Amino acid sequence: MNIDQTTVDVQRYLDELAKLPGDAPAEPVIRALIGRSVERLHMLCETLLMRSYPRLTRPPLNLETDEMLSSVVDRLLKALRETRPPTVRQFFGLANQHMRWELNDLARRLDKEPPALELKEAMVAAPHSSESGLSQDARRMLEAIDKLPEEEREVFSLVRIQGMTANEVANIVGCSSKTVQRRLNRGLILLEETLADLRPIERELDEP
Repeated sequence: MNIDQTTVDVQRYLDELAKLPGDAPAEPVIRALIGRSVERLHMLCETLLMRSYPRLTRPPLNLETDEMLSSVVDRLLKALRETRPPTVRQFFGLANQHMRWELNDLARRLDKEPPALELKEAMVAAPHSSESGLSQDARRMLEAIDKLPEEEREVFSLVRIQGMTANEVANIVGCSSKTVQRRLNRGLILLEETLADLRPIERELDEP
């Protein structure tokens, strides 16, 4: 998939959606937008599911990427009837949000109690975490991520949780890969300061 061309095409549909009169049917444009971005959405779903929620792929749910994508597309169809993200960055941010909501809903139903979000082992030291919930340290980690500045939180989520490369993130958020690296490192520094009593988070990208 040509990421640059996908970005251009998605922005074109977003612009078209924004220009529609209030009484004009938006459904055809919305479906074309999602159709053009479906490969990227599939990749994001697969990465998030396999890296951060692997237990949902095992019995009793046996969740597959295509099933998750179908649910996320349904969520986006409904969301885009009410909201009009003006940029590619905001569109994929909206999609990422609905992916997490979908997986969190499934995990809560599996556990029958909130909260339910799995973090990669490398992200936080959680020696006593259970398979059905979060350790206290993991909860602190999630809270710290949520409190990061918007740009740092966005890059941290895409790189460290979804496993995307700096170049892929740069195409989505509309900046250079070096800026992505700087934002990631700033986010990691802030997390290290907030979670100083936990095992330090290794930096994967060095600031130039």
